[in-house]
Amino acid sequence: MRLPRSSAGWTIGVFGLLAFVLGLFGLLSPNSLLVLLGFEVLDVRPSGDYTLVYMAASSMAAVNMGVYYVFAASADYTPFFRWTVPFRLVTFAVFTTLVLTGAAPGKFFGVGLWEGVGALVTGFALWREGKLLPSRP
Repeated sequence: MRLPRSSAGWTIGVFGLLAFVLGLFGLLSPNSLLVLLGFEVLDVRPSGDYTLVYMAASSMAAVNMGVYYVFAASADYTPFFRWTVPFRLVTFAVFTTLVLTGAAPGKFFGVGLWEGVGALVTGFALWREGKLLPSRP
């Protein structure tokens, strides 16, 4: 595996590494991740509460996503970099809406901000490299 060869690649690689690490953190200590995100941690979970199952599933998804991003950065796969920008902006909008409507705690805005700022930084790096839009033959 090689280091990223572009600024956009570095933004993707760093994001992927962070996603991977936070995903592992959620798998190893789901209650700690809940606290970090501002969610209440219950001492006893009632029957039918699948919070920890959801935490394991979303943490595993973060681990996988982190690996995808790191591999894409290593391969300098610019089309992937471009694809992430609008979808990460949508994620920012959805997560921010959850906080603004009171469905999620205020600390959860940090996740949306991480996605939104990351998308803008990647988009800016692609623009500076002249790779924001696919080249036409």
